[in-house]
Amino acid sequence: MKVAINGVGIAGPALAYWLKRLGHEPVLFEKAAALRTGGYLIDFWGLGYTIAERMGILARLRASGYEMQHMRMVDGHGEEKADVDLTPAREALDGRFISISRSELSRVLFEACEGVPTHFGLSIVGIEGDEAGSVVTLSDGTREVFDVVVGADGLHSAVRTLAFGPESQFERFLGCFIAAFRTRGYPHRDELTHVSHTLQGRQIGRVSLRNDETLVLFVWRAEPSDVLPDRNAQQHAIKSAFGQTGWEAPELLAALDHAEDFYFDRVSQIRMPRWSTGSTVLVGDAAACPSLLAGEGSGLAMLEAYLLAGELHRAQRAVASAFARYEERLRTFVVAKQDSAIWFRGFFAPKTAWGLRVRDLAVHAMAVPIIAKPFLARTFRETLELPEYAAA
Repeated sequence: MKVAINGVGIAGPALAYWLKRLGHEPVLFEKAAALRTGGYLIDFWGLGYTIAERMGILARLRASGYEMQHMRMVDGHGEEKADVDLTPAREALDGRFISISRSELSRVLFEACEGVPTHFGLSIVGIEGDEAGSVVTLSDGTREVFDVVVGADGLHSAVRTLAFGPESQFERFLGCFIAAFRTRGYPHRDELTHVSHTLQGRQIGRVSLRNDETLVLFVWRAEPSDVLPDRNAQQHAIKSAFGQTGWEAPELLAALDHAEDFYFDRVSQIRMPRWSTGSTVLVGDAAACPSLLAGEGSGLAMLEAYLLAGELHRAQRAVASAFARYEERLRTFVVAKQDSAIWFRGFFAPKTAWGLRVRDLAVHAMAVPIIAKPFLARTFRETLELPEYAAA
């Protein structure tokens, strides 16, 4: 089958890899002119880690990633409030846990798609068809025929809007904004440690990276009516939220003014009654974004891509059957991940002073190995078995 995939992030390249390996003809389209660089760190483990292992890219990911050792909370004066040793988390996963830049994961996945036709600066802007196939209109005005069209274009998916309707029907705003940037030469460094300062409704944190870079992350509560259309408005909102935060906020906000690598978005989930229509299907954040605070979105995207490719291959041209099976395998699992992800909002940006105290107590408890190990073992246990799909 010939498959159009809109989006070269995480799900898109992962899907293209497995489709090609199974003997199909994926074609990748990406609105951006090139692969994105920079970005925030993600924790990579679980089923996504297993899929990377099956792809043979694990060594490259581990070489590019970080084995974080500590999670340190500080007060407004920089004094340590809690220091959580992350060794028990790694032990609970038998060492199968790394932190890696999302853009680096995307790059490694894309490089694994050698031979897959890829078009940067070109994206899907129109879809006409049914279960038998679709005519796709591209942003340069050309039209092509595909057996399947896949939206792998993230939270703000263009394919989802074309096939299912406005994003507002499916987006569930979680009441927070998130921003991240990288800066070089920042004077305070704590290697392999995520350092953060949390107040009611907001958190600021930093991680030291290679090449004298520091990744800075802001999370804060906001109203859905807050509209921040451009970088100037976004940076103004960040400074308003964190100007009186204490700790290193003045230095970090000063570095924000000169950051070339800047990311900003609202924290949302995508909840849809179905992920496919006709010959169009969604994967990754386009289908069921768990939110940027969930900690496992990239692994879920790789899982969804793997299962979608496998079910399309098994069903051959019975795409409706393949889509139904893909969703049947994943729906309960993914919704459970989305439900649990909502809890993390309270970790990053506690809504009340009481919520902040409860969060701090939980962090202190996680610093005690006898408490942390059984909790982490339950948290990281996966309940979904990966099927094997025979290659062409």
